[in-house]
Amino acid sequence: MSRTDRKIAVVTGGSSGIGFAIARRLATQGMRVIITGRQKDALDRAVQELDGDAAGLTADVSSPASLEALYAEIGNSFGQIHTLVANAGLGLHAPLGKITEADYDRQFNTNVKGIVFTVQGALPLMKAGASIVIVGSTSSIDPGPTMSIYGATKAAVRNLMRSWVSDLKGTGIRINIVSPGPTNTQSLRNAFGEHAAEALAFLTEKSPIGRIGEPEEIAEVAAFLASDAASYVNGIEMFADGGASQT
Repeated sequence: MSRTDRKIAVVTGGSSGIGFAIARRLATQGMRVIITGRQKDALDRAVQELDGDAAGLTADVSSPASLEALYAEIGNSFGQIHTLVANAGLGLHAPLGKITEADYDRQFNTNVKGIVFTVQGALPLMKAGASIVIVGSTSSIDPGPTMSIYGATKAAVRNLMRSWVSDLKGTGIRINIVSPGPTNTQSLRNAFGEHAAEALAFLTEKSPIGRIGEPEEIAEVAAFLASDAASYVNGIEMFADGGASQT
């Protein structure tokens, strides 16, 4: 890999679902997209599917050492980051009384610690005009049954961003959150396990527009927040959920 004059976008957790849709949208805008994930074979498949110039780098966002190695490679090969999309995350649903320490740790290590060190590690490679987009969730305000820990991680991220927007004052770097509602991804189905069909029916019924979202719809919002069209948008959590969190 060599340096390029094209703008560089980094999307964590970019090999599938919402992350992949965001990576594909940014690629169509002419950006060189770097997607990250823990599984090399999944990254390789995603890179082949992406339009434009893309690369896949393995990284585990729950490990600061892994992120440090990732950013060292990005710095050496690409020079800087113009857009960072901190998307990698996971949800493990369990009602109160069945929450395990292991599932608690996995979610906070990925969804909170992972965001902290993903964003912090990227800053030395970002200059004025760069943009950070964090993928949150409407669970930050409306977690629903069995989603208390996942919702708590997303509420934590919302408050991290509220502080960071002040920390970044004077740098020229913008930071925003896009918070999807229920979105048609395999990870959503996996989170509900054997109750997936019942859960999807409930979420569809709850939606004011009568359906859940598609990854491409979330990608459009993320791409807007990352773009110069949103140059005066900073420090917000933008909900993309068809109005479901308002009901």
